[in-house]
Amino acid sequence: MRRSLVLSDETAGHPFLASLPPHVRAGSVPVPARPALSITREDIRGFLTAYVGCFVAALIFFS
Repeated sequence: MRRSLVLSDETAGHPFLASLPPHVRAGSVPVPARPALSITREDIRGFLTAYVGCFVAALIFFS
């Protein structure tokens, strides 16, 4: 039985990636990140829901 002296892959860069077997690291193509500033309708809806909820809670608490 022949074993390598090095059990990790130095080309992986990060120590966690180096500890993974090659078939796991091969993975699929990474998904590109969203642009830095893109506000969607869901973002606005979430903000307004939180704002109105806090406003109503403050009105109930202080009245």
